[in-house]
Amino acid sequence: MPSLDVVSVIDAQTLDNAINNSRREITTRYDFRNIVSEITYDKKEKVIKISSGDDMKVKAITESLIGQGTRLKLDPKILEPQKIEAGGGGTSKREIKIKEGISRETAQKIVKFIKASGLKVQPAIMDDQIRIQGKQIDDLQEIMRLLQAQDYDVPLQFVNMKR
Repeated sequence: MPSLDVVSVIDAQTLDNAINNSRREITTRYDFRNIVSEITYDKKEKVIKISSGDDMKVKAITESLIGQGTRLKLDPKILEPQKIEAGGGGTSKREIKIKEGISRETAQKIVKFIKASGLKVQPAIMDDQIRIQGKQIDDLQEIMRLLQAQDYDVPLQFVNMKR
């Protein structure tokens, strides 16, 4: 029976490249001269920490990071910027959480949408992914097309398509 998995994963190397490109861009920009700015990436906690001289600089760094990610084909939906907070010594800081995996609520919305589509497929939630099985591969391809047209809070990828 044909099946496929719907997942939401990020390419860690591409994200790391976007962060490094953003760091490089900040060091060459004139408006960041003589201002201590830094971007750190905690891979275990999946958080990017930005600190700079003031709120405008932190926003500029965030926009640079999103721009570099988009240029490298990273979906901006994976980044969840938090509020800008005052840091020590008159600086500002912000954390950007990285969303990976499909949350339980989003998975339930996707399953409900698939069942409402009327196609003869069986979706099943498995941890942070959804496995879809059907008798015909055409039905699975139609589900892929329908899900790509929808807007969920995470980017979706389709993997492990088996005939």
